Amino acid sequence: MGMLIRIAWRNIWRHKTRSFVVLGAISLGIWSLIFLLSFSRGLIYNLIDNSIRREIGHVQVEHENYRQKREIGYLVEESARKVALMAADPAVEAVTRRLLVSGMVSSARGARGVQIWGVEPGEEGRVSFIREKITEGDFLPEGHSPPLLISGRLASRLGIQMKSKVVLTFQDLDGHITAGAFRVAGLFDSGTTPFDEGTVMVRREDLLVLTGGAERDPAHQLVAVVVHPDSAAAVRDRLTAVMAGDKVTTYREVAPEIALYESQIGMSNMIMITIFMLALIFGIINTMLMAVLERVRELGMLMAIGMNRRKVFLMVVLETLFLGLTAMPAGLILVEVSLAFFGQTGIDLRTFSEGMREYGMSEVVYPDPATDIYLRVSLSVVATAFLGALYPAWKAVRLKPVDALTKI
Repeated sequence: MGMLIRIAWRNIWRHKTRSFVVLGAISLGIWSLIFLLSFSRGLIYNLIDNSIRREIGHVQVEHENYRQKREIGYLVEESARKVALMAADPAVEAVTRRLLVSGMVSSARGARGVQIWGVEPGEEGRVSFIREKITEGDFLPEGHSPPLLISGRLASRLGIQMKSKVVLTFQDLDGHITAGAFRVAGLFDSGTTPFDEGTVMVRREDLLVLTGGAERDPAHQLVAVVVHPDSAAAVRDRLTAVMAGDKVTTYREVAPEIALYESQIGMSNMIMITIFMLALIFGIINTMLMAVLERVRELGMLMAIGMNRRKVFLMVVLETLFLGLTAMPAGLILVEVSLAFFGQTGIDLRTFSEGMREYGMSEVVYPDPATDIYLRVSLSVVATAFLGALYPAWKAVRLKPVDALTKI
């Protein structure tokens, strides 16, 4: 066996140019496949993370009827006590409460239908990334005039700017139409057009006064982010046991499209790997078949002096496997270098920024490699090399020594 391995290893270097071309093709294939899989994974997780950190969190607590009917009267009572209860869970990183009201924001130059978020600035800043997305002003500072946070896009549509006064009109908790004057204290840009053009934020205490709920301390949503997303279901189960009358859901239940995106990662990886294997296997078959046909007389001589067909078959298979195994480290090194670079700088997709904003994606995407990607691709290269060797090896063992020796 040792002699067979040495012969197979020497055979692949008899035609160095051809061998290096095949090695280069396999190495570049490994690099491009892993990089593409890491990029697509980073793109999907960028979308998921933005959705979670922008508005939905990992775990939500709402009145059991709120999600179906979206009526203002379906409230989570004793919100401060329940927030403390959620924050006490060791898997929970931060919690916030929100009062959500559908209404209209009006200025001297126009009006727009929006969802009004009444938030606790300290809590909200730890759960969502809105504080980090402020482009001008502050995140709902305390002052004489009730502050309002609005996106730069919506402010431009309404013809307002910092310190402009706007009027919010909405229903109070008793179903009556009410209105309040607010002053723009900050502008933000979340990177998502539907959210930016449809959401304004005020202090929860100011909104409670206008809706008539100041004495009850209610909220429509309690939103938590957890240390690790995989623990969201366990946190939901623990909270469900202690929050009778309220419905506790995870981000996968709140936004089923996120669960779909997560489930599609594995499937898309397998599709790309399969395409890569199909492209690679034909290249290997072509190369090894050429190598076998060039060595017809040599193979006939080996079989004539006693090398059996099993060993000839194994020799050709070993040659192909050596090509794959030799190219693999070079491909993996290229992957590590490129991912280390783009992991720091990201991939700038500002050219497609308008389209990406519609789906809530960031303009800069960071590849997200995973250990299982390296393992799958490496195993695929070995499997492809083995499968690609079968037909050339079969052609080699079909040779008849007498006929092979007389070939010109």
